[in-house]
Amino acid sequence: MRAETAVPVNEVIATRRSPRSLDASVAISDTDLVAILEAARWAPSAFNGQPWRFFVGKQGDTTYSQILSSLVEFNQGWAKNAAALILVAAKPTRDDGSIHGDYQFDCGLAVAQLVIETHDRGLVAHQMTGFDKDKARTNLEMASELVPVVVIAIGKQDAPEKLPAAMAEREVAPRGRKPLEELVIAGLPKI
Repeated sequence: MRAETAVPVNEVIATRRSPRSLDASVAISDTDLVAILEAARWAPSAFNGQPWRFFVGKQGDTTYSQILSSLVEFNQGWAKNAAALILVAAKPTRDDGSIHGDYQFDCGLAVAQLVIETHDRGLVAHQMTGFDKDKARTNLEMASELVPVVVIAIGKQDAPEKLPAAMAEREVAPRGRKPLEELVIAGLPKI
């Protein structure tokens, strides 16, 4: 379902969703996975610090299982069907040891580009903060200098009716966002 935008925007943005109904029988190709990560790699970052680090699991491998087991039970229930799970961690200090106060912003830019590339390739992505960060750190033997930020499930969208009723209803609900007039404090052009 296409978003109702104030003016036309890029089709990938207008049709992007974060579905939970994923087809467990569809694998992700290595080419698609590398391209998705490459899109994230080229995201802008403050002082070109690139604080993001990726733990990438494909369905059936050890990293996938380690990431999946760190998710809260609700997210495990549907994310188990993803073709890939990516945990994004960050280095919250700069190379000179100073605090990188904006590392989460930079990671958000990388994830946004990852999501757009995913959807452009005919796949879908769903970002989750519902995971146990300490468990993820332990499971993945994460370096102490890294901070877990978000997990992204990637796969091929499946039929919404394969989900429990409440989730299926959310899956097909119209996309909604606050109007620009509420979000732009000053300077919104009149068209």
